[in-house]
Amino acid sequence: MAAIAPPFDRRELTRRIRVLVVDDSALARQILTEMLARDPGIEVVGTAGDAHIAREKIKQLNPDVLTLDVEMPKMDGLTFLRNLMRLRPMPVVMVSSLAEHGAEVTLDALALGAVDYLPKPRLDIAAKLPDYCDELIQKVKVAASASVRALDSPQRSSPYGAPRPMSGARAASDRLIGIGASTGGTEAIKEVLCGLPPDSPGVLIAQHIPKAFSTPFARRLNDSCALQVCEAEDGQQILAGHAYLAPGDRHLRLARDGSRYVCRIEDGAPVNRHKPSVDVLFLSMAQNAGRNAIALLLTGMGKDGARGLLDIRNAGGHTLAQDEATSVVWGMPGEAVSLGAAQHVLPLGEIAAAACELAAMRDARGARPA
Repeated sequence: MAAIAPPFDRRELTRRIRVLVVDDSALARQILTEMLARDPGIEVVGTAGDAHIAREKIKQLNPDVLTLDVEMPKMDGLTFLRNLMRLRPMPVVMVSSLAEHGAEVTLDALALGAVDYLPKPRLDIAAKLPDYCDELIQKVKVAASASVRALDSPQRSSPYGAPRPMSGARAASDRLIGIGASTGGTEAIKEVLCGLPPDSPGVLIAQHIPKAFSTPFARRLNDSCALQVCEAEDGQQILAGHAYLAPGDRHLRLARDGSRYVCRIEDGAPVNRHKPSVDVLFLSMAQNAGRNAIALLLTGMGKDGARGLLDIRNAGGHTLAQDEATSVVWGMPGEAVSLGAAQHVLPLGEIAAAACELAAMRDARGARPA
């Protein structure tokens, strides 16, 4: 695949967002085009039925954002995405029937550099189409301002190696690390976990993710880092060297059971429009761990987690936010910075080491009761 256009520069978005819709279905192209055309800030500049046509249209039209299907003739969407992000990185939103049922495929797309994803609209549920339209428009707008980078390096792996079976019982975790993220968060969380040693404090994670994605995502994280990573279960004790991911469409809270920390899984209402919500997790950490909490707020759109990060700081815990330069979307961490919730604002590559240093400081002093 030859180089096809100069790199995208988000500072040039002083006009309508120019979108190229790539899908092998003529009906899907028509529906997506009509939906996006409802927003006056978006212009669909063209459509393409396969990757080869898309490549030529990108050269001719220089779009700001691509919507991309996975299943296409001649060249599948993942192969095209890999080539695109290597030679002409630009914001891509995956729109595919596989995005709902093929979580592994979608996670592959996010690992390759796609900004976000959503399933194709289902015409048999007409009542939900207005909500789908709003979500599509929002994701395209967020993608237009996202920071994307060339796919020019191998995937990061843990310097501590793969997780090993436990030969004996693990100690309960006195200190805790909480991680919250949204758009761009799947790869950001992976990078942070890969930087944590196998004797790290217990980690609780709230990533905005649908139900079908959390189990395979937890499995991928477990295969990538030295920690034992799982999808959290209600009542599960939090152990050192383990990480617990909030199930999709459920809130994860930290609770006490006597002297132990445990996970609580709840099916409450969305908070900040999200379930799981980072604010729900962080508030529970502020209330139950207090000074023993280390909270990390990573890339994501919106404000979820910012208020909870402030709660943890006010409770005496340590708080870190990802910086703008390394965030795909500096919404959540940016809001935390504006609130004065983040004690440290760091590039993604430095966050794991900083969390380890803070945990070691507490080890030197001894854990204090919250």
